[in-house]
Amino acid sequence: MSREILLLVDALAREKNVDKEIVFGALELALASATKKRFGHDEVDVRVAIDRHSGNHFSFRRWEVVADDDHEFPSRQIAITDAGEHGENLQIGDFVEEELEPIEFGRIGAQTAKQVILQRIRDAEREQILNDFLERREHMVSGVIKRIERGNVIIECGKLEALLPREQMIPKENLRVGDRVRAFLLRIDRGGRGPQLILSRTAREFLAKLFEIEVPEIEDGLIEIKAAARDPGLRAKIAVKSNDQRIDPQGTCIGMRGSRVQAVTAELGGERVDIILWSQDPAQFVINALAPADVSSIVIDEESHSMDVVVDEEQLAQAIGRGGQNVRLASELTGWEINIMTVDQAEQKHEAEYEQIRDLFMRTLDVDEDVATVLVQEGFSTLEEVAYVPLAEMLEIDGFAEETVNELRSRARNALLTQAIAKEEEKESEAEGLLTVEGVDADLAHVLVNNGVATRDDLADLAVDDLVEMTNMDADQAKKLIMAARAHWFNE
Repeated sequence: MSREILLLVDALAREKNVDKEIVFGALELALASATKKRFGHDEVDVRVAIDRHSGNHFSFRRWEVVADDDHEFPSRQIAITDAGEHGENLQIGDFVEEELEPIEFGRIGAQTAKQVILQRIRDAEREQILNDFLERREHMVSGVIKRIERGNVIIECGKLEALLPREQMIPKENLRVGDRVRAFLLRIDRGGRGPQLILSRTAREFLAKLFEIEVPEIEDGLIEIKAAARDPGLRAKIAVKSNDQRIDPQGTCIGMRGSRVQAVTAELGGERVDIILWSQDPAQFVINALAPADVSSIVIDEESHSMDVVVDEEQLAQAIGRGGQNVRLASELTGWEINIMTVDQAEQKHEAEYEQIRDLFMRTLDVDEDVATVLVQEGFSTLEEVAYVPLAEMLEIDGFAEETVNELRSRARNALLTQAIAKEEEKESEAEGLLTVEGVDADLAHVLVNNGVATRDDLADLAVDDLVEMTNMDADQAKKLIMAARAHWFNE
């Protein structure tokens, strides 16, 4: 019996060219599956161990040690309070085992055991092929379409099969069985049927990889693709930078008579590609990205990470693009929110902001319209600026005596202090609500409020990992705290 197992393992390992340990694991799984049938259902947990040297095998029924209030599956779980009689120092997550009489190898359904073993070996073979593929770090995948299922394309890439989902295909492209296609390796899904390559022809990385293939200077590091944005099948933009002053990055990527960019466009089903010169200056980068439209002026708002881009009336349609395509791609390329407006619209917005700041100064500093207007005209836009700009700078304002300046600074600081106190009182009020949760003290409540967790329900909605990251408490404590916050849900 024991010798039979060793001979079987050796034969399968040689036949399938896999490690013996994989065959042992598959055989243990088959024996465990057969042993479960003694109990009439699959809910029990069985472990089988085969001695790698003698071939003897041992069977164990297992129960996982769980918390008392988490004892949902008695057939494979045991409450921690009941686990003490099976051994000392058992912790949640440990296993209690009871040895079973080993099942006779000859009594196992031979066909079932063979299927389990061969499936595990096939999985191991597929995993090995996948690992070899990943070691080559090939993100661009090329293969032949094997079949089409519900609009999804199955591509044969050597010994691997890859899936090109319908939503990752370029709109309106007509792919047929037998066609050779290229795509970008988007991710690897590890499901019940084993690992599967998921491909994309719409990812911006696919565009970058195509240029890398067509432009040797990119692969050599002389030219760098800094960013890319796509409206698949219609239009795309890439930002390029030269690492060699002698090389024109745009001209190099376009190629002689447009040969290089045309090759990429052909692969993308006619997708028009704009090649943009990257700039370290965000404003200049946005101007380049909006080409071919001409920009009159730009106002940058660092706080909202947006830019107001002013263009002449006749340039407006070109800057926005059909259906907003040009400005949308430029925004995606640069990472900035771009607001396109005409000169008249910019003036109207400026006037509205001017009045808003003037009204703020009149209300919070208790000054008349003339003083507030002077402050806005001198470039002041916040209370912080009035309160903390150097005294010498404010004294340079015509008509502002030192006494006036000191009074304005004092009023601005008092207004900021009042706002800070009101905000702190609001946080205190929120923290008091959290204190009703068992396990939350004042210090923890303040930490939670400062992280945007203002109510009991906010705490109840948190994931354990998020709470651990906020507070540095351990996972068990975080789980208990969240369950305490949810207690009122169940009471209701």
